[in-house]
Amino acid sequence: MTSRAADAPAPRRAEVRRTTRETDIAVRLDVDGEGASTIETGIPFLNHMLELFAKHGLFDLTIRATGDLAVDYHHTVEDLGLVLGDALNQALGDRKGIVRYGWAALPMDESLSLVAVDLGGRPFLVYEIANRTKRIRDFNVGLIEEFFRAFVTQARMNLHIAHLYGREPHHAYESVFKGVARALSAACARDPRVRGVPSSKGVL
Repeated sequence: MTSRAADAPAPRRAEVRRTTRETDIAVRLDVDGEGASTIETGIPFLNHMLELFAKHGLFDLTIRATGDLAVDYHHTVEDLGLVLGDALNQALGDRKGIVRYGWAALPMDESLSLVAVDLGGRPFLVYEIANRTKRIRDFNVGLIEEFFRAFVTQARMNLHIAHLYGREPHHAYESVFKGVARALSAACARDPRVRGVPSSKGVL
């Protein structure tokens, strides 16, 4: 007789740390979590966006990042994308049994974002933001594209983000991060009908 514990799917978790002369970043990710998060990046707006990502994707996420913020936010934001992407890639393992594709239309008051994800192993980012605001307080929102570019590279995923409209910049980027969370959660979900990896090639 097979025990219930033996039948349970393996946990999809990873811990990754990356240390350079510019940043020191540690990420712990549980793909099958409940949306709990502890985020400390030194950049309040980014903390908020990543808390939303964890909450709405039902990912348990711990991030502790320090970097040369006195120079610029760029190194910390980009390296954080790399480490989070690496953690997702490791947590998903061989990607057997996953849905692979996910998408979301995410409204936030007057803003709307469309997001589509393919966990097929080929990194590519399409990033279109209708809101033209350049800064939220002292944070250059142009760095969010660098974050997602680094994220998709290490996660080996295809990500399309289209913020269609919305005047308030906070709402615009909140709809983006929530949309990515929902689409990615759907793509990571297990489908019991899938045998092996969801690809005609037999590998992702």
